[in-house]
Amino acid sequence: MNLSKYKIAIGQINTTVGDLDGNTEKIVNAIEKAKQHNAHLVVFPELAITGYPPKDLLLKSSFIEKNREKLDEIIKASEGITIVVGFVDVSETKVPRDVYDISSRFYTESRILYNAAAVIQNGKLIGKYYKSHLPNYDVFDESRYFETVKDIPLFSVDGLKMGVNICEDIWIDEGPTERQAKQGADFIVNISASPFYAGKGNIRRELIAKRARGNSVPIAYVNLIGGQDDLVFDGGSYVFDKKGRLIAHCRRFEEDFALVNLESQKEVILKENLIKDIHDALVLGIRDYVRKNGFQNVIIGLSGGIDSALTTALAVEALGADSVLCVLMPGEITSKSSVEDAQNLAKNLKVKCKTISISEIFTSYLNTLKKEFKNRKSDATEENIQARIRGNILMAISNKFGHLVLSTGNKSELAVGYATLYGDMAGGLAVISDVPKTMVYQLARYINQTNKTDAQHPITGLSYNPYGRSVIRPAGVEIILQNILDKEPSAELRIGQKDSDDLPPYEILDPILQHYIEENKTKVEIINSGFEKEMVEEVIYKVDHNEYKRKQAPIGIKITPKAFGFGRRMPITNKFK
Repeated sequence: MNLSKYKIAIGQINTTVGDLDGNTEKIVNAIEKAKQHNAHLVVFPELAITGYPPKDLLLKSSFIEKNREKLDEIIKASEGITIVVGFVDVSETKVPRDVYDISSRFYTESRILYNAAAVIQNGKLIGKYYKSHLPNYDVFDESRYFETVKDIPLFSVDGLKMGVNICEDIWIDEGPTERQAKQGADFIVNISASPFYAGKGNIRRELIAKRARGNSVPIAYVNLIGGQDDLVFDGGSYVFDKKGRLIAHCRRFEEDFALVNLESQKEVILKENLIKDIHDALVLGIRDYVRKNGFQNVIIGLSGGIDSALTTALAVEALGADSVLCVLMPGEITSKSSVEDAQNLAKNLKVKCKTISISEIFTSYLNTLKKEFKNRKSDATEENIQARIRGNILMAISNKFGHLVLSTGNKSELAVGYATLYGDMAGGLAVISDVPKTMVYQLARYINQTNKTDAQHPITGLSYNPYGRSVIRPAGVEIILQNILDKEPSAELRIGQKDSDDLPPYEILDPILQHYIEENKTKVEIINSGFEKEMVEEVIYKVDHNEYKRKQAPIGIKITPKAFGFGRRMPITNKFK
């Protein structure tokens, strides 16, 4: 077949780890849609049947077996079309127990597992590709489960030679893509589950364009979409022609279905908006974490500050106002303006907001501890008691009504321990825990300035609502009040308290944290880049000595290259300086 007449369908689907029935249903539905549009080939993301990453579910033999059963269902649905879909394959030959090394890789019943792509055509499995390069850094841990192979095959489909590889394989210089091109591939398909961080879209596009141009071969790159625990997969599947020109792409942060051919397409120009991408990633991360885990509603402690305001606005965009409950918990120190700002924010977002004073409870605590604290000055202890009272109230309502608590602390605070364990850190999802404080303000301004009306679909040109629901406000209505944006940050746990009393200004703190956490720079390197020695030493000390807090924090949504969580595995007990 002439390549210009070959029609490829891209099934950019939102999978859920462990929902093999639901994932397979989505795959089969997309196959039927591709048939209706007379596509020759339909392609799905990496491990689409199981969801990604399946982690230690891979150690369950029943999970592996059901994944193979679902592959059989997909094979039955393949009459009249070719399919590439990700699944977990297992070696037919069992490894003797005295041969395999359980310390280096886990096996299911002594069988070797492969991160695989199935190539299916007309009711038959015509071939498999096994992932050649297993990522084992940051949030990836694939060497724990999977084996690699050196065979890099091509597949004959409709008179064309197709190369297939999986995610990391395309990132490797002189890797599978080059080998398949040298073998005479007419086009190459890469199926991926590549998680989001700000700026990664540009990096992916430049890489795939380089691979297509350098090997003079068209490439269809199909990426996963959806939130999975702390990760967000942003989709943005791409098709490049053999000159390295982007000729088609799917929406980011949304399920999508696209039809393309590999020639006779106009070049597409994309511009990345980092703040928009971060915003959309957080909205998707909230929605999928809440809904996929069976929650209907969330609860947020609203303070009148910027962090809780941003968290609430994002939650309303993700879930709708009816699914968000706010609780304002003023104390003796809480300012009148904070109460008014919180109430006005709730009014703007049309969310229900309850007010529960903590004054009597706090007084009761002090009376109970009066004897124990005799002759001791008031300090952070009393401040933390207030935060913990608020945490207890939120968790009590959560327990009684089944709402998920969204904690509101940002990355800057969490990094230096400027947060109360079992207080404002209490919750089920830390929405902005990977968002530096300076970026919190950027996101708030973005929400205020952006009118989320219907957008134009990048493939079809038709209008669509990018959030799958009604917009939360009419154009021009300010959600996060200017007063909230203008006020100096404060935890309001003592009279006259300001964050700057205890921390460097955030415009200085955040770059130091980025150098140390995300870029792994040394103290000397950070100082030499223009920061005061004493300040750098203080910040590094606080980061290192608050690891124990972060280990007990709720899971957060990753939006930077190095988030606190699974991808950053620092020891708590640590004497290295």
